[in-house]
Amino acid sequence: MPSRVLFDRGAASQTSNGYVVGVMGQAAEDFDHDLIAAAQRGDRSALDALVRRHDRWVRGVVFSTLGRAAHVDDVVQQVWTNVWQQIGSLAEPRSWRYWLYRLARNAAIDAGQKSARDRRRLVAIPADGDLPSEDARPVANLVAEEERRAVLQAIRSLPAIYREPFVLRHLEDWSYAQIGDALGLPIDTVETRLVRARRLLREMLQTPNVTS
Repeated sequence: MPSRVLFDRGAASQTSNGYVVGVMGQAAEDFDHDLIAAAQRGDRSALDALVRRHDRWVRGVVFSTLGRAAHVDDVVQQVWTNVWQQIGSLAEPRSWRYWLYRLARNAAIDAGQKSARDRRRLVAIPADGDLPSEDARPVANLVAEEERRAVLQAIRSLPAIYREPFVLRHLEDWSYAQIGDALGLPIDTVETRLVRARRLLREMLQTPNVTS
């Protein structure tokens, strides 16, 4: 198996090869096409620019598919390695976003299956001395952390058909049309699933012991 390549996710707006990454609207789509063509020719700077432009929503896809934050960094790194290895097979640049979405989702599914197998092999129980001391933490911090965990747990608990559009819409700020294109759904279905996701979240967060 080829070794994974580390990609630059830095916040800089320009790569060392002069690719400006802060482009919006239709110009952004056209610019992506130029970057894809350059990456297909082996231009690593173009691939780094694509990483900077799309890494945030790719992370959202991975999180929404895994249903938990653990291993997201590793899976996202694997996604971009797969992109580097497979971008030559992308015949139609206009399908880039959907193609990348599928790569991210499939990598997350593979990672989730591997993680499930690993958990079945070994269940680690920490010694008492390894447990964090909550007494030493301010009460306000404990409450805020508990609320954050409750929200994340509620999102993780959503069925995948609701969790994926919810994360893309509310955490990644995708439009209904973008979500529909990525998931292969009509906009009406996207809207219905988002309504259902929000209703389920409200119900879970109003239920005691949602994190248990």
